[in-house]
Amino acid sequence: MTTDAGKAAVAALTQKLLAAWAYNDADAFADLFVEDGTMILAGVFCSGRDEIREHVAKEFEGRWKGTQVTGTPISIRSLGPDVTLLLSNGGILEAGETEVSEDSAIRASWLAVRRDGEWRLAAYQNSPRHDASATGSAARAA
Repeated sequence: MTTDAGKAAVAALTQKLLAAWAYNDADAFADLFVEDGTMILAGVFCSGRDEIREHVAKEFEGRWKGTQVTGTPISIRSLGPDVTLLLSNGGILEAGETEVSEDSAIRASWLAVRRDGEWRLAAYQNSPRHDASATGSAARAA
């Protein structure tokens, strides 16, 4: 079982991701993942830290430039001594927004593993929180 301290360390990954996004820091973002980690977003599959870094760097220069991301953990549970699953609600905040719009609201799964004493993401995936046919389509992100 993951300890309370371990669960707190996993939850802290969300804050580290928010900070990396705020600074458009693709290196810090990618470094949250294990070397062979995966990231799945709407229309995107990145395998490995280098692919994640490359994708995020491109988005920080394009679609995600000037945006913020937000999220709130909704569930965290241990899957073993070194594996924890965190579920969250969140989405992208466009410039000037204080709440996530229906079109950019997501639910995310964060699969964290402890390697060499550090918690990192083995896999991150998000999906629209609402039926896309009812709310339109939008780029999804952390």
